[in-house]
Amino acid sequence: MWIRSTMAYRTSFVITVFGNLLLTGLDFVAILLMFSQVDSLGGWTLPEVAFLYGLSATAFGFADLVLGSMDVLGGRIRDGSFDTLLVRPAPVLAQVGADRFALRRLGRITQGVLVLGWALVAVDVEWTVPKVLLVPVVLVSGAVIFGALFVAGAAFQFVAQDAAEVQNAFTYGGNTLLHYPPTVFGKDLVRGATFVLPLAFVNWVPAAYVLERPYPTALPEWAAFAPPLVAVGCCALAGLAWRAGLRSYRSTGS
Repeated sequence: MWIRSTMAYRTSFVITVFGNLLLTGLDFVAILLMFSQVDSLGGWTLPEVAFLYGLSATAFGFADLVLGSMDVLGGRIRDGSFDTLLVRPAPVLAQVGADRFALRRLGRITQGVLVLGWALVAVDVEWTVPKVLLVPVVLVSGAVIFGALFVAGAAFQFVAQDAAEVQNAFTYGGNTLLHYPPTVFGKDLVRGATFVLPLAFVNWVPAAYVLERPYPTALPEWAAFAPPLVAVGCCALAGLAWRAGLRSYRSTGS
């Protein structure tokens, strides 16, 4: 329904997607401005940072396209309209993900793919079969990890009810964090992003393997191939959180 509504005004849709592409592209413009003054950022060159950016932005773009509307859940809980979703013969999580589905978010994905494509050409890497195969695996795993964060954030709204910005701090904020190399952040933050909220497996760890750089924290060499396992673990935890939140729902009482 939302897609048909969007495509009813095709010119508006194209303009909106293009505007979304330009708006999200300002993040990378900021990085370009930094490199206009320096040769490296935390010891990473522009193509290497672009590689980080492309992996994170593309993975997040797909998760945002599918589950980016999860932040409306708090509003539905407050006004009682969430009850409508419970009586429909369809999974509640799928309904929340499809609520206000915004096809304009394709602009974010396009922008991330463009940066990643340029980085893959410009980065100085001796490509091997494992490294080539790792890139698409990381993109899929990263999208799943971000998706799990969206679901976990939505589950938290069953308790807080007005926590959309808290959710965005970990989803959109986590994406922004991963745009930059881990060497520019404090060690405690990097450890937290690796072992507590495993965002590092979206790009930092696999990118370090591809670029033949030290891992951001003390990890075994095979950790670069762990993103699928991390994604499965994140999904399991997010699923448990979602079920717990759904069971705790008691409507508005009005």
